[in-house]
Amino acid sequence: MDVYALYIAIGLFTGILSGIFGIGGGLIIVPIMLATGHSFEESIGISILQMALSSFVGSVLNFKKKSLDFSLGLLIGAGGLIGASFSGFILKIVSSKILMVIFALLVVYSMIQFVLKPQKKDFIADNKRYHLQGLKLFLIGALTGFFAITLGIGGGMLMVPLMHYFLGYDSKKCVALGLFFILFSSISGAFSLMYHHIINKEVLLAGAIVGLGSVMGVSIGIKWIMGLLNEKMHKALILGVYGLSLLIILYKLFF
Repeated sequence: MDVYALYIAIGLFTGILSGIFGIGGGLIIVPIMLATGHSFEESIGISILQMALSSFVGSVLNFKKKSLDFSLGLLIGAGGLIGASFSGFILKIVSSKILMVIFALLVVYSMIQFVLKPQKKDFIADNKRYHLQGLKLFLIGALTGFFAITLGIGGGMLMVPLMHYFLGYDSKKCVALGLFFILFSSISGAFSLMYHHIINKEVLLAGAIVGLGSVMGVSIGIKWIMGLLNEKMHKALILGVYGLSLLIILYKLFF
């Protein structure tokens, strides 16, 4: 298969997952790019570039469907914009092996959190605007953006279980907010990686091609597939994506 056709196919697949699960695609793209011979840093760059494209299209679609809480997403997104701006610096000073171990641990943590039942669902969800201060939301976004973009993920894999467990939001609402957050963190992360010369012409081209496929995929995921899934099926599929990503990254670490 031509390498560009492969990139579009990868983007299409991850775009569908982004639309359904609110993840940036790094869970899938980083391990696949590693398997195709790219370095960890290059894989992160490709992943982040496609995130910016797919999350923008996905957020526009979610906003039109009225499934996106814009004010809440804006606060978290602004924090992500700041936190992700430090990602290029971290990639320059921390080894890729250490980052891959952190990546695997975060996937395990996210799986555990997502399995646990949400706490105080009705109380917190109904009163979020009174009990979740803007500063707290901003800091959550900043911390998530800092760690997520450094690992080549948009932050959705961390934000979705966090909002589900601590705020009691249903999985589909978490997806819309997670995808909007990724828009901010990925744009900031891309500029940071360009500044530190991690994103070069080759990475930029690959990221753009994968991103083209992901734009088509995210539309399919949001417009068609999301309407066919109930809450239980949606959660089960999210856990499946986490598990697959963990297996790929562990294989890359030890074999």
